[in-house]
Order: sequence, then structure tokens, then C-alpha cells
Amino acid sequence: MSTNAKKSRSLAWLHALGPGLITAALVFGPSKVTIASIMGADYGFSLLWLVVVAIFFMIIFTTMAARVGIATNQSLLTTISHKYGNIARIAIGVGVFLVTASFQAGNSIGAGITLAEATHTPKVIWIIVCNLLGIGILLVRGFYKILEKIMITLIIMMLFAFIITMVMSKPSVGDIAGGFVPGVPKGSMGLIIAFTASCFSIVGAIYQSYLVQERKRINPDAKLTGKESIPGMLILGFMSATVMICAAMVLHPAGIKITTATDMAKALEPVFGNAAAGLFLVGLFGASFSSLLGNASLGGTLLGDALGFGGHLSSGMVRVFIAVIMLIGATVAITFGKLPLQLIVLAQAVTIFIVPFIGIALFLVANDEKIMGPMKNGLFANIAAVLGLLLMLGLAVNSAVTLFF
Repeated sequence: MSTNAKKSRSLAWLHALGPGLITAALVFGPSKVTIASIMGADYGFSLLWLVVVAIFFMIIFTTMAARVGIATNQSLLTTISHKYGNIARIAIGVGVFLVTASFQAGNSIGAGITLAEATHTPKVIWIIVCNLLGIGILLVRGFYKILEKIMITLIIMMLFAFIITMVMSKPSVGDIAGGFVPGVPKGSMGLIIAFTASCFSIVGAIYQSYLVQERKRINPDAKLTGKESIPGMLILGFMSATVMICAAMVLHPAGIKITTATDMAKALEPVFGNAAAGLFLVGLFGASFSSLLGNASLGGTLLGDALGFGGHLSSGMVRVFIAVIMLIGATVAITFGKLPLQLIVLAQAVTIFIVPFIGIALFLVANDEKIMGPMKNGLFANIAAVLGLLLMLGLAVNSAVTLFF
């Protein structure tokens, strides 16, 4: 095989992984970095096993959503509306829009703070710059191709930053291996629930069906199976574990408590110097900006599809909705400087009711032989999915009790 042919095949393989990498990048936001850092700082290596559990279920549902996207020529919400009516379609689309819009401020603040810390300038300037850049990218023709390239670049940047930081901390292989033995340290249940809910993101998983269809539109001859999303989910888990390991090595032995991801960068500086703190900020910026773009794209796409404007990134109204989410996030970030409690409550309330419904709807669609044909769920996928749905319902009940009672 010629060098050009090998290069062409390698590029085709990388582009096939694009949907999974985009999902990984949008799910791995500043809140994930913060939670993973706190878990490592407070409990050392003892919660590493949770990464495996969360990523296992994330793989099950992203591959399921990807197969739905491959098996059908219509969007997931259109398929759901045919089975359950337009009310279900609109409820999911509006619900996802509200959740993504509520959390967008956190992504804007994360991106702004990292650049502000690195340049010693006001964060408001960088919040505005990052969102203007995001809206500018929307105006480029072939938005999906640009989004895919940016997300792959940011994933590589994050991997480099977090791996180097972890290697500098010189973790013990034995300590890491011990962390994969399940156990629940006293007082850790709140963090376990928060990490599982954020890493096992059914909202992120269903977006896979839309991204796969975008990839199909660009290259109709591509042979996709749904398994292309697995590397992206493994990278999501690897980055979460890397941050946790670094915090376990540096912060846990010193008893250092942190509340934000930027606290983690500041804590690294006395131990490893400016270079390590700078590297961690690079990774945090990648996590924040990729989520800023991906989260807005997810919410805008599903709202556009729910309201009949199509679930394509090429749709003018979908791009308008994506821009609206970015503007909401920037406005809240600049006005309040943090994610207001009211928005957190709104997002949690909507999530409690909408996420289990989305998970069940996706599961039923993936088991409909008329829709899926040979892409229908197998026995293993169904057993794992049912366990995932039970976990999802358990998290929803726990959130409801905490929020309302």
C-alpha cells in the first residue's frame, strides 16, 4: 500500500472517530475537572473504580445512540415523535436546551478564568473573547468539519497537558491499581453521585446520533458500526482518571482542600513550579472551551430539531439557537461571575424529569426491529442498558429527594 493510501486510511479512521471525540470533549468540561480534582484531593486513589463504572455505561448508551443514527435517515427526535408523538419530541428538545443553557455559564467562566490566570488580566475580557470566537466559528461554512477539527485539537491538547502533569507527580502503579478496587470512603457519597451523573451523561450520549449523521452526510460511503464512539469515551475516562491521580499524588498527602479547578492549578505551582501549573491551565482551558462549543451545539441542535427546523448543524435556525446559548452563558458569567444557584436548581429539576425519559426512549427505539434492522440491540447491550437505566433512575430519585425534600 502506498504512503498516500495509508495516510488517507488513517485520516478516514480519525474522522470516523470524530463524533465520539466531540462527545468526549463536550462532556469533559470544567465541572468534570473540578469534581475529579476534589475526589483525588479528598480521597486519594480510592474512587478510581468509579471512572470504570461511569464510562462503561456511557459506552453502552453512546454506541446505542450511534447505531440509531446509522440505522435511520431521520433524526433521533423525529424517530421518537413517530413512536410517541410531538409532545415527547418537544419536551426532550426544550428540556435539553434548558439544561445546556443553564450550565453554559460555567463553561464561559472556566474558559475566561484560565486565560485570565495565564495572562493576569480580567476574566470578563476573555469570557467575551471566547464566546465571540465561538459565535464566529458558527458562521464558517461546513461548521461540523470545523467543530470536529477543533475538538480533536483540544482533546490532544488536554491529553498532553494532563498526562505530562500526572507523569511529573510520579504516581505508584500499585496505588493506582488499588484505586480500581471498589469501595466507598466515609463522606464520599455526594461526590460519587455528582461524578457518576456528570460522566454518565445521557444528554451527551444521545447527541452521538446527530453527530454520526453529520459524519454520514459528509461521507455517505463511510462504513460505520457505532463502535467508533468507544475510543472517545475511553479518552473521557482516561482524562478523568489522570486528573484524579494527579490530585491524589499532590494534594491528598498534604491535606490540601480545593473547591475549583483553578485551585488545583495554584496548588501544583509550589510543588512543580510555574510550568506544571501552566500545563494544567492549558488542559483546563481545553476542557472549558470544548464544552463551551459542544454544549451549545448540543442544546441548539436538539431545540432546532424539536421545533421543526431540522437537527442539522447546517440549519440557520440551529446555529441561531447555538449562538443564543453562548450569549446566555456569557451574559450570566459576566453578570454574576459564577453559576447562580437558581440556574443550578433549574438545570437539576429539568434533568430529574427529562433524563430518565430520554434514556428509556432511546432504549425502546434501539430495540425496535422495524427502525433498527440488524443494528438492533443485542442481549448484552440490553442487559447493560437496563442496569444503566436503573442507575439513572436511582440518581434521579436521589436528586429529587435532595432538591425538593
